[in-house]
Parts: sequence; C-alpha cells; structure tokens
Amino acid sequence: MIRTTQRRTLTLEAPEEPGRALHVSAASGLVAVGPWLYVIADDSLHLAVFPRQGDAPGRTVRLFPGELPQEPKARKAAKPDLEALCALPPFPACPHGALLAVPSGSAERRNQGALLPLTPEGTLAGAVHPLDFTGLYTHLARHVGPLNVEGAAVAGGLLRLLQRGNGDAGVDALLDLDQERVLRALEAGQAPGGEVLRAVRRWELGRSGPVRLSFTDAAPLPDGRMVFTAAAEDSRDAYADGQVTGSAVGLLAPDGTPLFLDAVDAKVKLEGVSAHVEAGRIHLLLVADADAPEVASPLLEAVLEAVPG
Repeated sequence: MIRTTQRRTLTLEAPEEPGRALHVSAASGLVAVGPWLYVIADDSLHLAVFPRQGDAPGRTVRLFPGELPQEPKARKAAKPDLEALCALPPFPACPHGALLAVPSGSAERRNQGALLPLTPEGTLAGAVHPLDFTGLYTHLARHVGPLNVEGAAVAGGLLRLLQRGNGDAGVDALLDLDQERVLRALEAGQAPGGEVLRAVRRWELGRSGPVRLSFTDAAPLPDGRMVFTAAAEDSRDAYADGQVTGSAVGLLAPDGTPLFLDAVDAKVKLEGVSAHVEAGRIHLLLVADADAPEVASPLLEAVLEAVPG
C-alpha cells in the first residue's frame, strides 16, 4: 500500500463566486509548472493557482463566462465538468508551452475546454482560449461508448487521454492522439478532430472491495512512462456520484501496457496527479475530490520507491 501525507488543503484567498466557500472542493486535475500548482475543479468555471511551496491561499482565474447555480443538483447539470489538466510543449502559438483544460464529455454540456499559454517561468500568460471538443469526442465515443475523459498527459509524442468507465458496464481505455496533429489544430485556434486518434487500448484495473477501479488522472514521466490514478466509485454511469471504496496509483509503460498498481492508504477519491523523478524515485503530488462543496480538497504527497521500468 502506498503511504500518503497531506501537505495542505486547497484554500483560496477569495471565493470564486459570491456565496462559495474559500476553498476548492472538487479538485479533478493537477499540473505543477515552475513555482506554481494549477488545479482544475469539475464543478467550476475557474482554474485555481497555488504557490508550489508553502500553504498560502490560492487564487482563481476565470475560464468561462457566466455563473453556475449554487444548488447542487442544478450546478451539476450546468457545470462544464473539466476533469483533466495537462502541460503542452512549446508550439508557435504558445512558444513557452501551455496548459490544456480537458472536459469529460460525459454529457452534451461537457465538451468545452480551454487553452492557457504560459511564460518561460511557468506563469499564465495572456488570454484564455476556449475550445470545443465536440467533434473529437463524438469520434472517440464510437470507439469506447459513453465518454468520460478523466486524465490527459503528453508522453512519447502522443497526447494520451484516459477514459474512465464507471460502473460494471463501463470501459476504461487509453486513447492515444497524435501530438503533432493536436498542436497544429491548437495553432489554428481549434480543438483537434477525430483524425488525430491513433490507438485505443482497453484495460481492466481490478477492484477495491466489490467496486471496479477506474482511471481518474495521468502525469507523464521523462522516459515516456505515465503515472495514473484510479478510484473505485460505486456509481452506475459517468454522471451519477457514488460511494468511494478506495483509490490507487499505477504506472503505464511507454507502449501503454500497465506496469504497476497499488492502493493508497488515504480514504479519498484521487482525481489529480503530478509526478517528477528525483534520485531514482517517483515523487507524486495528488489531489482528491470529496463530492461535497463544504469539504476542502486536500493536496497529498507520496513517493514510489521501486516500481518496474
């Protein structure tokens, strides 16, 4: 079992909307760049930005206009459901790289993402560029059925999306997209279309108790491997929430083959991961979603001491 340590909770210096709490409560994606931690939440119209060191409150950056309802059921129906965040390499429109906020695609309203250029230091630079993933997601759904994209990472010349298959009938899959074609589409100000799909690999991740583990996020490693998180949530589909029986961290080989999977000790629904290698060990930062607006998401740390290469 992987031991985790809580570093902090994701508190905010100001609420993202009037009436909201001073914290992120539904963290669903995490990227560490330079001195910053960037966190996406699936119930928000904003990106949250935290100092990488210390526990100072974070700030929010608006991604989409408008306001979401405060009532939980209405908010769930209206939210954009941004479930993944990944760092992109430099390309002409974003010469210092960018963040890509990726929606789940689990409902008609949940196809809108965003591109956020970065400075050389890893700070956000300039305007947010909205992206419509409808064309790509319509194509992906033909291969895996009801869509629920929960992870994204650039590794080995590919943009790799992780499909989360909630419920016993769901499909967990690695969806490999051609990185160069993706970047060309973004250079033109558009989300990529179905032509960027290169491969689909379906995986069974096992169970935590009676409930299937399903992908929830991904982070690249320098050698082309990819760390992933998974959670066992007793829900019937990609829309309904359910009881969480456990979470796990795993590793995929550069060709997408699972290498390693182990449970974590924290009784949380892991939804976001960032990874770096130091002295031969894989150091992880992790965020979790409590599915409760009154509960602040934690930032956790863990180390993978020895895993297959």
